Amino acid sequence: MIFEQSILTGGGKIHCPRCTAKSKRTGEQCGRPALRVSKTQKCQFHGGRGNSGPKTPEGKARALAAHTKTGDCSKAARDADAGVSARLLRLEDAMHVLGMTTATRTRGRKPSCYVQVKDVAGVAQMMIDDVLHRVDGPAAD
Repeated sequence: MIFEQSILTGGGKIHCPRCTAKSKRTGEQCGRPALRVSKTQKCQFHGGRGNSGPKTPEGKARALAAHTKTGDCSKAARDADAGVSARLLRLEDAMHVLGMTTATRTRGRKPSCYVQVKDVAGVAQMMIDDVLHRVDGPAAD
């Protein structure tokens, strides 16, 4: 395949370099004009802007600090969310065991800390565990 080096745009009035990217599907050359700042003669969609990121250790540290999310994506937050989801699933299991509902079970992936409640003894153990591990303090009498 022969790549065209330039194209005419603007009704044939503007002469500019052509993007040298090649389509994987059709094998044809990209028809967009290349960016002037591109070292590899690519358009903006094929990597013409070409920022390769920080090079110095100080710059890498700044980039890492700027892109670190705290709270909503931390491991502790994910574990807390998994614990809440597991507790809700155990409550749903208890409702089915005690005959309080006939609705279908919740579909989807279960958290790794989830333990299924299968019988009345499991419901009693779940209630004991909830009282012993209550976060907001001792149970009200």
